[in-house]
Amino acid sequence: MGIKIRDYEVRLTRTKDERRQVRQLRYDVFVEEEGADATEEQKALREEYDSYDTFAEYMAVFHNGRVVGTYRIIDRNAAEKMGGFYTESEYNISKIKKASGNIAEMSRACVAAEYRESGLVMRLLWLGLGEYIAKRQIAILFGVASWVGKNPVESAQAISYLYYNHLAPVGLRPTVLTEKFADGVDHRLSRMNILPPAFVDEERAKREMTPLIKGYLRLGARFGKGVFIDAPFNTYDVFVMMQTKNIDAAYQKRFAGSENAFDHLDIKDGAIKTLGKIVLFPVTGPYKALRAFGEFILGEDVDDVEYVKDVHPDEE
Repeated sequence: MGIKIRDYEVRLTRTKDERRQVRQLRYDVFVEEEGADATEEQKALREEYDSYDTFAEYMAVFHNGRVVGTYRIIDRNAAEKMGGFYTESEYNISKIKKASGNIAEMSRACVAAEYRESGLVMRLLWLGLGEYIAKRQIAILFGVASWVGKNPVESAQAISYLYYNHLAPVGLRPTVLTEKFADGVDHRLSRMNILPPAFVDEERAKREMTPLIKGYLRLGARFGKGVFIDAPFNTYDVFVMMQTKNIDAAYQKRFAGSENAFDHLDIKDGAIKTLGKIVLFPVTGPYKALRAFGEFILGEDVDDVEYVKDVHPDEE
């Protein structure tokens, strides 16, 4: 489904050109702005990509036909085709993978520089992800969130705060793979408890967080144990995961008409409860529920939202 608001639209990409635009935007942000390494081929194409893009889907925000924001999404089926998830190059996620049912990894989130101030594009990406969760019956959404640089002490308040207050439950908790660090990177930089608890100030911690990480927290996200230093990409990363059943109650009530709308996606003893055919929107119809979610994300802009059914894509 495509979701339009005035001259913006959020949906999965459908054509080769749209996917190319996504990779070009990622090059502008990650390579040109943030200093990630790029191969000669990537420089010539001005596209950022890796082997995980082969079967990944791209959620994209379009403005007048141009891609101005994106997320890469890899679900369980795509990961099986590629031999694993991207995050497995940084974290041990074996506990998450043992959960039956659908799980999805989100990565490479970025917004064109000139569209960041208002926050509309990022909110539209969240609206698109909400529709994706509903349509694909996603029980766990996960990925990594990053700061630019190679020294986590620059975000010591934020990282320590996440460690003491928002770690994922042990039964699902990913752990950092320090053996995957680039040569010469000190493994001790993976510590999240950089500061002792008494030194951590919540207000200062949140000022150090990126808007994306603060958004994840508002939706009830939990975090893996350890910081990954991605030297080639010039970032230090934390693992973020959301069980859809735990997404903030206010979000659930607006999105699906009930504070317990996602309880059927509960995980128990490593498996999704088997409930047969699941109706995700038990109180309201899907279009009404999506409008309610739009109100939650977009505020007064929701009056301009239009939901457009999928058309047959131009397959690559």
